[in-house]
Amino acid sequence: MFRILEEFAPTMVPVSIDEGFLDLTALQAHVWRDTTPADYVNALRQRIKIEIRLPVSGGLGSSAKLAKLATDVGKPGFLEIPVGTEKEFLRPRPVRELSGIAGRRERALSALGAKTFGDVAALPSMLLKQKFGIWGQQLWLFANGQWNEPLLLEVKDRTTISSSTTLPQDETDYEAALTFALSEATRLVGQLRREQLQLRELSLSLRFNDFTETGASHRFRHPQFRNSVINAQLEEMFRNVMSREWKPVRQIRLAMWNLAPLDTQPTLWGTTPAERWGALDDATQQLNAQFGHAGKPAVMTGAQLALRRTDPAHQTPKAKCPFIPQREMVRKLWGTDADPLAHKTEWEAKLWRVSRGHFTKGNPPA
Repeated sequence: MFRILEEFAPTMVPVSIDEGFLDLTALQAHVWRDTTPADYVNALRQRIKIEIRLPVSGGLGSSAKLAKLATDVGKPGFLEIPVGTEKEFLRPRPVRELSGIAGRRERALSALGAKTFGDVAALPSMLLKQKFGIWGQQLWLFANGQWNEPLLLEVKDRTTISSSTTLPQDETDYEAALTFALSEATRLVGQLRREQLQLRELSLSLRFNDFTETGASHRFRHPQFRNSVINAQLEEMFRNVMSREWKPVRQIRLAMWNLAPLDTQPTLWGTTPAERWGALDDATQQLNAQFGHAGKPAVMTGAQLALRRTDPAHQTPKAKCPFIPQREMVRKLWGTDADPLAHKTEWEAKLWRVSRGHFTKGNPPA
């Protein structure tokens, strides 16, 4: 859907898995000579419906806030708020319709007698500023149809990456749980590599079937990006915390933070083992990007291969819901996800089979 949206405007800002904003201000002088804004947006909606088979609601306004409100009001169709009619359109509408107004702010506005945008527009702007700060002044401008804001695509550097998976069945085999943890760590490191980042700190948390928890964390002396180093440390942490446990594992959580830019110049003829391992990791990423895809990677780690071989379901994973940060979503618009386990699948439902040993097709475990 977002790839189609990109073709209709010079600036597209995704805000969630199924919602985004388009900057159409530059189209008025050229694109809309032979059409209208409503026809243009409806053509966009129709194309998405035909190609992706998804219904799309749309709203057109002088700001992102107003476009969002118009979209909600116009569902399941399209609603345009022409320039100059903003205040008249907003006057009877309740303030709770504005995205971002929580119950506490709604009650505070109600205490001032402001239940609609018309009520807000009638209040002194300085009163709202004293009560709510800069947000109150912005709300007053919005209610009076004077709030205009440029649509900016802001991509911030990631500060942390994490994964939390609740296993569908309590896992009694700790080796199976470790196999999953190592594979998941490889997936997260692969994502960091694509974003040219490396981690400084690593943590592991385990929740058992009685909802008690244990875990450990580690701070590397230098930022790391090599799977061999990170997975070795993760395995040591896992075995240390599980050496005194006996309860089945219910949930596994991994977190990597204190991230730093990845600045390497790999060479297979490096002077140290660290340089050579870094070159191998970099070559693995390039091979997967060029020859692999999410369902069939070109190169896998041992943990990933073991996970795939335990059940045929691992070999053709289904995509998970990509509810991801805006920065990562923007990157996905122009690239491919070559990480072997970038999309987790229903294999979690069969993770217990790992603890029963390998089996061949036609000879399932009892």
